[in-house]
Amino acid sequence: MKPYYLVLLAIILFAIPLFSQVDHYETIIKAEDNWHYFIGNSEPDASWNTAGFDASGWTQGNGGIGYGDGDDQTVIPAVVSLYMRRMFNVDDNSIIETAVLNIDYDDAFVAYLNGTEIARSGIDGLPPAYNQTGISHEALMKDGNLPEEFVIDPDLIKSVITNGNNVLAIQVHNTSSASSDMSAIPFLSVGVNVSFRTWTETPEWFTEPTVFTSSDLPVVVIDTEDGITIPDEPKISANMKIIRHADGSRNNVSDTGTDYEGYVGIEIRGAASSGYPQKPYGIETRLGDGSNNNVKIFGMPKENDWIMLANYNDKVFMRNTLAFKLFNEMGHYAPRTQFCELSLNGKYEGIYIFTERIKRDDGRVDIARLDEDDNAGDSITGGYIFKIDYFSDLDSWAGDYAPVGNEGATVHYVYHDPEYDEITAEQKAYIHAYISSMESVLYGNDFADPRTGYSDYLDVNSFIDYFIMGELTRNVDAYKKSKYYYKDKDSKDGLIHSGPVWDYDWAWKNLIDGCTMFNATDGSGWAYKIGSICHPRPTPAGWIERLMQDPLFEQEAANRYWYLRQNILSIDYLYHYIDSVALVLNEAQQRHYNRWPILGINVGAPEQDEQPTTFAGEIVKFKNWIATRIAWLDNNMPEATNTLNEGLVVNDFVIRVFPNPATDWIYVESDKAIQKIEICSMNGAVIGAFSVSNPYSVKCNLEGYSTGIYLIRMVTEESGILYKKFIIS
Repeated sequence: MKPYYLVLLAIILFAIPLFSQVDHYETIIKAEDNWHYFIGNSEPDASWNTAGFDASGWTQGNGGIGYGDGDDQTVIPAVVSLYMRRMFNVDDNSIIETAVLNIDYDDAFVAYLNGTEIARSGIDGLPPAYNQTGISHEALMKDGNLPEEFVIDPDLIKSVITNGNNVLAIQVHNTSSASSDMSAIPFLSVGVNVSFRTWTETPEWFTEPTVFTSSDLPVVVIDTEDGITIPDEPKISANMKIIRHADGSRNNVSDTGTDYEGYVGIEIRGAASSGYPQKPYGIETRLGDGSNNNVKIFGMPKENDWIMLANYNDKVFMRNTLAFKLFNEMGHYAPRTQFCELSLNGKYEGIYIFTERIKRDDGRVDIARLDEDDNAGDSITGGYIFKIDYFSDLDSWAGDYAPVGNEGATVHYVYHDPEYDEITAEQKAYIHAYISSMESVLYGNDFADPRTGYSDYLDVNSFIDYFIMGELTRNVDAYKKSKYYYKDKDSKDGLIHSGPVWDYDWAWKNLIDGCTMFNATDGSGWAYKIGSICHPRPTPAGWIERLMQDPLFEQEAANRYWYLRQNILSIDYLYHYIDSVALVLNEAQQRHYNRWPILGINVGAPEQDEQPTTFAGEIVKFKNWIATRIAWLDNNMPEATNTLNEGLVVNDFVIRVFPNPATDWIYVESDKAIQKIEICSMNGAVIGAFSVSNPYSVKCNLEGYSTGIYLIRMVTEESGILYKKFIIS
């Protein structure tokens, strides 16, 4: 065992910023300084970004420069591009060891020192043309966040900055001339090797850049081609290596990859999270020709789709991992995770969660693969993954029923796997009809009937456990966004399952939110009622609210809750996990919060509570929130009515007939093998029959039948003769 003082020394050495000859940092240029600027209605002189260029003919104004966000000292008209420059003097360039450009920008930029490029984001071109548009990127400081940091290579700085006059020049590009805003708020700071001050103090928010060399966590190193900025989409090519030494030794950035070393495609992912300074990424492992490369990473099953979750909105780093862990231990698939630290294009980006993307595959959502030729019989019945999320008309379909408590609203279901551009027209029609028929039963008068009600369509156990997860965490997004469902083939299961869980970084906290239930600091409020109380967008499906109107479902959910409170939802169990993760992250969190100095600052999803100024304080706050929430749930959950067994509802038989009403065709499905299907009048007389090519799902052609009410007579090998009523409209 290593002596304790050596472990402590290692933590100190690898946790603090390090430029060995830097005494302190100073800021040479601040955003509020006076700048010369040029509106990019034409191409500027080719030497505009050099110290020798005469900018006396340009307009002057104090920064920031832009329009639309209300934080600009110099407001300009809507434009595609803006060119700005500021001169500064250096008496002795030998005192400068390194430099950092902090810049808040919208949408893209390229920065130069004395004509040499030092940083760029969101645009290509050498140089970009004056009328070239950039990739969309929102400014951050207007929302209380910090500007982005670009550490400049020390050797480059020493070769570029000269004694005498120097110039920082920046060209900023919009997504279009019709864009609603543009921002340019830059700061140039340098690390000097002397103790006296030459320029000005750094801004209050400034932190010295972190030199990242090794970690006790796995290290992910990603380098894009020529250092190109990663866009929102599409994925661009990059190289990735993952270092995780099996013997527990330190993982050095310079080491050869252990878990992976090769090509990837990478893009920024997420909705709100994509606007935070620390970006989440979607990654595809690829072969040299760009095709998929299915590999095992961190012991996870072979795949090629991965996600790097950022933690800017989660100061304890474990809101997602704890939710995934609990749902998995309840008996359901949840994405596997691994904490790691990321070096991107030589720049330290903090602690990330390397995890699986939710998709259909062995070892993930393990349902049947739905190919383009699976358009009939049992094949068309699964598998599908769909969700409630942000949507467009292309990637979603509108539900036929308004949710409980939000009459007049429309629920949109997003195709996830197969994606909207892969799923066939027949498959779209099938899953749409299936959901519509389920909702017709769920919102009908007999929805709770144990033989003909919702349990014919839903895997009730998964809905109970998903409900418990949403309520334990009082998750804003559990019902309105990133809300997944899946359905397998009828021959395997055929029911709609709730889950997997995803997107819990807004959970486990007291938000400042338009919906009052999430403002409460006493642990109160039923998260599942968000749709009827707050009417958010996207519109949540009202399924859970309706299910909770069934006394049996409500009671079985309570029974399951009290059973889980004895084990994985006990305070001791939860605290043990939190403490163990905090210990694992103790070294890395110091680097992370040097890179992202947000402790004590209300960033990301705004919270009601005071913001602890230490990681340890955040852990205490996290534990206290959980204890408060569980105390409220304990006081508001119905008492158990059984002997605290697992409390699960089991479907013993399933029969479905949909769509209902029908027009041209109708599906008859069962989890027991079908032997014969006949159509009968309401008095029971057989008036037609359908051939059974697949024993679990039969599509019946209704051509020739007039409108009216009929019976489907189904004969199964296990349950005999069964009838279902339906309407031809």
